[in-house]
Amino acid sequence: MTRNWIDRPKPVREGEAMDTERLRPFLRDRLGLDGDLTVEQFPSGFSNLTYLARIGDGEDARELVLRRPPHGADVKGGHDMGREYAILRKLHGRFPVPEPLAYTDDAAVLGAPFYLMERVCGVILRGQMPPAMQPDADLMAGIAERFVDTLAALHAVDLDAVGLADFGEPEGYVQRQVEGWTRRYQRAKTDEVPEVERAAAWLTAHRPPEGLAGPRATLIHNDYKYDNLVLDPDDWTAVRAVLDWEMATVGDPLMDLGSTLGYWVEPDDSPVLQMLALSPTTLPGNPTREALVARYAEATGRDVEHVVFYYVYGLFKLAVIVQQIYKRYVLGHTRDERFAGLGHAVRVCGQTAVQAIEKKRISGLYE
Repeated sequence: MTRNWIDRPKPVREGEAMDTERLRPFLRDRLGLDGDLTVEQFPSGFSNLTYLARIGDGEDARELVLRRPPHGADVKGGHDMGREYAILRKLHGRFPVPEPLAYTDDAAVLGAPFYLMERVCGVILRGQMPPAMQPDADLMAGIAERFVDTLAALHAVDLDAVGLADFGEPEGYVQRQVEGWTRRYQRAKTDEVPEVERAAAWLTAHRPPEGLAGPRATLIHNDYKYDNLVLDPDDWTAVRAVLDWEMATVGDPLMDLGSTLGYWVEPDDSPVLQMLALSPTTLPGNPTREALVARYAEATGRDVEHVVFYYVYGLFKLAVIVQQIYKRYVLGHTRDERFAGLGHAVRVCGQTAVQAIEKKRISGLYE
């Protein structure tokens, strides 16, 4: 099996180019970097836009990753570049994240706030992996174990030590999330999807006791999945960096676990859900959602009695995020053809949430 599965950029998509002549003086003034500048785009991901900026020539060339909100997005919501940059600054050196280098909210540079960070090269597991690249079952099991253990380590970060104790509002976090994502869904709707509406109503009626947040609140990533991990090319069970902190905050860690479960597709799930290929979680060696939760509970000592609620929340939240992206496509804010079929993905998330509600479990939903 070839292990050189490095995330590689491609030419910038139509409509998402940036003015390199405006970026060049920023790099010179803020980072002391000068020389020939080329920009490519990382094609994966459906939210913030991510580019590779290469400045200089030959062995002296420097590679930086630039993150900015998508065109037509609310930069004060889930696309707050300043917030993401601040989290990286606090965590760098204490948890595996890329080194943040510079941030600006001056729209005169590129038309929107953006930040730059070091490029961390490594293996990123995507939903569609060529057979020759796929880990065998033993390696996949080891990766999955490290995946869960890294999430547990994140939830054990000392908030006072990293200066993030006041970063969020843990009191009432669960209620705010359910209400907030429900409002976002209503604003982003383009079609009626009864299953998603039912999931929203069920979450409102079945919130676990808020005491599960409060003193147990931790730093949470809110988008923790395989393709946000950079793995060591020489040892795929070693995590070099965790990416995409745009939705991170301080809150109930079990809500973070629920978001992860929403991405975790099992081999016996709906074929349509498997076609979404969000992450390679159906490969042999991966645990079921129930087994993943059991390992997390063992690593953290947390009570996972209400895991169905957290899984339904993860699916509902994913449905809303996908619906928001789909609406941007419908309104013409992006020409990325990957978004054309996302309306169907919203329905599948809702259908799976209903299955979990009716069967009162998170695995074996389509047996």
